[in-house]
Amino acid sequence: MSEAPLPVLDGLNPTRLRLPENPGWGTVFEFLLARFPTDAGRITEKVESGEVVMQDGVPITPSTPYTPRAFVYLYRDPPAEARVPFEIDILHRDENLLVVDKPHFLATTPRGSWVAETVLVRLRRELDLPELSPAHRLDRLTAGVLVLTARREARRAYQTLFDRRLVTKEYEAIAPAAPHLDFPLDVHSHIVKERGVLQAREIDGPVNAVTRIEVAETAGDRSRYRLHPLTGRTHQLRVHMNSLGIPILGDNLYPTVYDVAPNDYSNPLQLLARSVSFDDPITGRPTRFSSRQNLAAWGDSTPGPR
Repeated sequence: MSEAPLPVLDGLNPTRLRLPENPGWGTVFEFLLARFPTDAGRITEKVESGEVVMQDGVPITPSTPYTPRAFVYLYRDPPAEARVPFEIDILHRDENLLVVDKPHFLATTPRGSWVAETVLVRLRRELDLPELSPAHRLDRLTAGVLVLTARREARRAYQTLFDRRLVTKEYEAIAPAAPHLDFPLDVHSHIVKERGVLQAREIDGPVNAVTRIEVAETAGDRSRYRLHPLTGRTHQLRVHMNSLGIPILGDNLYPTVYDVAPNDYSNPLQLLARSVSFDDPITGRPTRFSSRQNLAAWGDSTPGPR
């Protein structure tokens, strides 16, 4: 994908829109008004001030003709957001990498209702790193180690590590004890996640999701598990733990979906990205980053010495 013709502004990337194939509009401006009917006033202001551009960087005017499959770029006004009341712990920073300990409830990148209150936008603003980009992602409800690249030139090398599964990941989870299961064990299944459906599910088909699960400790009716995903399907760890009959504590999707208010931080998902390890693609050195967090539900289980 080519670079956007507009820079990052206040930590936010411009929105990119592809003009549909079969238009009912004569101009790009007409399309934008139809695409954002509740925001017509601001769209008009942005077009009049030259803030909406085509792929070549040329600002559109009210008369710019509609061209199917062309790309349009503009800055959308972010929604009003309440601050997620948790801070981001920086584990490592150099010219290429920024590695952080992401808290629960903070999304990695803008999506839906969370735009400014995301790891990416917060850190771009706080550290003045407009080229900051995640090398991988963690779900909003998952805490732990998150690797980001600090400059454009380093982005591909680190993202490729994750894309090619050259990174060793270890997670922790708190879930019911399962003395009837023989650990360690490997879970193999075919997981699908359909657009618009909250839960992922396992179906018959070739294996596309593999997780190795170990018990680190057991205290009473709970265990602390080590999870080693060998693949990266959406909700893979949550689905595999649930498939064993030991859903992760605090999971509002598995086994049953239930609503949680956006500002309810009382029962976080007990899943933590404990560490990532890889050979640095630039320096060649073996590298490991580990979370400094602990899962709250394990403290509630009164375990022995750790």
